[in-house]
Amino acid sequence: MKNTKTCSKCNSKNIIRIPGKFGGFGSGNNISWGISGFSGVTVTRYLCCECGYSEEWIDNKEDIENLQKKFK
Repeated sequence: MKNTKTCSKCNSKNIIRIPGKFGGFGSGNNISWGISGFSGVTVTRYLCCECGYSEEWIDNKEDIENLQKKFK
């Protein structure tokens, strides 16, 4: 959905992008690590407004590399 702007389940083009964020007490759409609740990367969601299917993506290549170092 991120690249095609089309739902892979129902073929709808009614897709919205929900940016990741960090919130208090670890809330928000993110992958966190470390002591601070703000250590980590944000995860962007793409949601089909017709069938409800969603995908999650890490948008920043550097964030992907950091996750790979941390969790590999």
